[in-house]
Amino acid sequence: MTELHDLPAHDLIAAYRQRKLSPVEVTQSVLAHIERWEPHIKATYLLRPEAALAQARASEARWLRGEPKGLLDGVPSTIKENIATEGDPTPLGTAAVELVPAAADAPPAARMREAGAVIVAKTTMPDYGMLSSGLSTFHPLSRNPWDVSKGPGGSSAGGGAAAAAGYGPLHIGTDIGGSLRLPASWCGIFSLKPSLGRIPIDPPYTGRAAGPMTRTVADAALMMQVLSQPDARDSMSLPYQDIAWSQFNKGAERLRGLRIGLLLDAGCGLPVEPEVKAAVERAAQLMEAAGATIVPMAPFMTQAMLDGMDHFWRMRSHIDLQALPAARRDKVLPYIRTWADSAAGMSGTEVFTASHQFHLTRVAAVKACSAFDYVISPVAPNVAFQAELPSPTNDPLRPLEHIGFTVPFNMSEQPAASVNCGYTRAGLPIGLQIAGARFDDLGVLQVAHAFELIREPQRAWPQPPAA
Repeated sequence: MTELHDLPAHDLIAAYRQRKLSPVEVTQSVLAHIERWEPHIKATYLLRPEAALAQARASEARWLRGEPKGLLDGVPSTIKENIATEGDPTPLGTAAVELVPAAADAPPAARMREAGAVIVAKTTMPDYGMLSSGLSTFHPLSRNPWDVSKGPGGSSAGGGAAAAAGYGPLHIGTDIGGSLRLPASWCGIFSLKPSLGRIPIDPPYTGRAAGPMTRTVADAALMMQVLSQPDARDSMSLPYQDIAWSQFNKGAERLRGLRIGLLLDAGCGLPVEPEVKAAVERAAQLMEAAGATIVPMAPFMTQAMLDGMDHFWRMRSHIDLQALPAARRDKVLPYIRTWADSAAGMSGTEVFTASHQFHLTRVAAVKACSAFDYVISPVAPNVAFQAELPSPTNDPLRPLEHIGFTVPFNMSEQPAASVNCGYTRAGLPIGLQIAGARFDDLGVLQVAHAFELIREPQRAWPQPPAA
């Protein structure tokens, strides 16, 4: 029998409606499971069991009256630490930030509360979200449930670990260069980075998106019904569309007749590890057997594009850090300080040239993808790496060598998902990225679900180490 903490959101809602389960007993199960796991993976921030149980009791009362508050009433959920929740400080993963209570819920948190979700905890992130690891000067080191010597990825580190470990079915992260998809890939879960502006967020920023982190496409589609509701605070949000998110399941037939590009070389950064390449090629074979036409793609990113974005972000961070009092600046992770301060000598021309690479990346990505219905690739060239490392290279002057497959779709504003497509010999998950045309978020969900139906059997989710 499936444990309550492992049940998907759709099953929980159906059980609540039929009065077969109570949000209280489900939340109790999730909290007990977190208690077993958390000493090993450190995925949470502001874990408050009594507050969660109070929300669950209120949900139970609503269900007993036959008056659920919304689509997610009583479903245990977590929210990434950098998405503001009213009354809670938002440290952004770093000891350098002053702990000031947030004045209001940011849009994704507000939508979850309005839908009745039980917010069990916030989840961890690295300093300023500028690492693809769980290394933080504020939070304890987050680890990967599949192998606690490895990191969960980042910057949505705790969200990826929490989803894989079974901290309830629904989790929200953010992504500006891969921060949803990388932990999804390395933790074996599903995530969608939606089209820019599809999910309102505050503050908005070029390439920045919030998105679901779940074990299944079905639960992500359910979250999209809630998270995509409009919010005027996001100046970059799309006009609201009543998208039929519940139509994510078109079966494996959805693949028939599609022209799918296969990108195995990012054109920059680290080389793709052989086991990752083999898993993605196997996914392409399965899609082809289901009726898709698979066409190999030439790389469209360049090292100059990746380096330009890196250097622009360095200058942005350098300016931000220089604005801090020295005592607070000294609390920032040394790796981040070294990375940011390396931009101190950049000229205006160099900063402009670096910033222009964002536009060049956008143009190249859209042009390369225009010949295809969807594009598949590795999420990352590598699998989960040592938890204590800030990045796969452990080099602050080569910090982004693993995001060549993910970052272009932030800049082109295209939806892109990560879905598990296999495991290494050591048992680490491998993510398949599925990218669609701008605004085709539902199509990406449908193709990802079709792949879920045809992929090889998945391994059991990891369990807490024995006490």
